[in-house]
Amino acid sequence: MTCNPPTEGDAHAFERTFTAAEVRRFAELSGDTQPRHTEPDDDGRVLVHGLLTATMPTKIGGELGVLAREMTFEFVEPVYAGTTVTCTCTVADVTERDDRYELVVEVRSEDEGGETVMTGEIAGLVWKERRR
Repeated sequence: MTCNPPTEGDAHAFERTFTAAEVRRFAELSGDTQPRHTEPDDDGRVLVHGLLTATMPTKIGGELGVLAREMTFEFVEPVYAGTTVTCTCTVADVTERDDRYELVVEVRSEDEGGETVMTGEIAGLVWKERRR
């Protein structure tokens, strides 16, 4: 099976609302069980782990067959359970090789109010022939 070649400027978006139960489950899996992630604060909010928020671009990359080699994220604003976040991944650079495309993807995640909550960059590759 061959892949569709990535093209500079291609943008892909994914929207998600994390629940408090998902945050607690991630806390158990990651071992980061700080109370801010497991118990509501004085305003009744549960803080979503930064790395849980950072799973959003991996969903997009998985759909596109991207094998990430390097990921850098900046967590700009907190995300709380119940907040809808939209992650947009935009292909910033593509270099074609004989057997693969090497690419750099810019990541921007925004909350439902349009506030940037996370930015980042992912360097990776897409094989021309899909591999398992």
